[in-house]
Amino acid sequence: MGLDELRTLLERHARPDATTAIDGVLASRIDRQDPPGPSMSGTVLAVIAQGAKRLALGERVYEYGPGQYLVASVDLPVTGQFLQVDAEHPALGFGLVLEPSAIAELLLQAGPGDLPRAGGVPSAIAVSDAPAALLDAIVRLLRLLDEPRDRAVLAPLLKREILWRLMTGEQGATVRHLGLTDSGLSHVSRAVRWIREHYAQAFRVEDVARMTGMSVSAFHRNFQAVTAMSPIQFQKQIRLQEARLLLATRPGDVTAVGRRVGYDNPSQFSREYRRQFGAPPSRDAARLRDTGGVPAAVAP
Repeated sequence: MGLDELRTLLERHARPDATTAIDGVLASRIDRQDPPGPSMSGTVLAVIAQGAKRLALGERVYEYGPGQYLVASVDLPVTGQFLQVDAEHPALGFGLVLEPSAIAELLLQAGPGDLPRAGGVPSAIAVSDAPAALLDAIVRLLRLLDEPRDRAVLAPLLKREILWRLMTGEQGATVRHLGLTDSGLSHVSRAVRWIREHYAQAFRVEDVARMTGMSVSAFHRNFQAVTAMSPIQFQKQIRLQEARLLLATRPGDVTAVGRRVGYDNPSQFSREYRRQFGAPPSRDAARLRDTGGVPAAVAP
């Protein structure tokens, strides 16, 4: 069983958009090795069954391969690339969207001593080897794609089992913090959400810290621990990714796109865009048009 059956199930059920008949469950198949591409991480569990994946978050780089998993507890701008991939040996991955409400419910049901004590604020992204019990639960969940009669009843139970395996596993702190409404990670998540929704406008870090209920020093420390970036660096990443999405459909309007995402200075926009994506906006827009658009989402 294990990885062999996981690979078989993923090959059978993977779709171009990675969705499946079970809500929140993803099955992906990648047949070619594209250049690194920017995207948002989502809040997910991602397990590789074949091939490998590399993610960069700020200056941190994560790489995981067959039998390993990645958890992302905050939706962050990352750069991702599948490795060891070709048409005969596609990358195969499983994904499960992590819902804070489901994690919070399990936290409430856990008995005294069932979960390790919380430490400091963990990184939003972590990688580990997948234990046999976790892989077994994932395989049993994917089997339900071939068993529609049992799906509605058993899929929620197996999702809970997978979450419990994560919460009690090596990267449990990252997952548990997602379900704690008053954790340092939840405060950072609130700030991340606000910056994403208001990325085009200037802000004072002091004001965002106050909004999250943290002191400026604690906010800086926790934001850096979770995202591997400062709040201003995070805003720049969001601005540039939004600009790239816009340029994929409006390649001839570079100055207007720069202004729309918050850059009043066209030279600064072009310089930072080139540093991020390896080409100036107009040239990158042409490349996107030739290759069919912005790279797909990161996980699984």
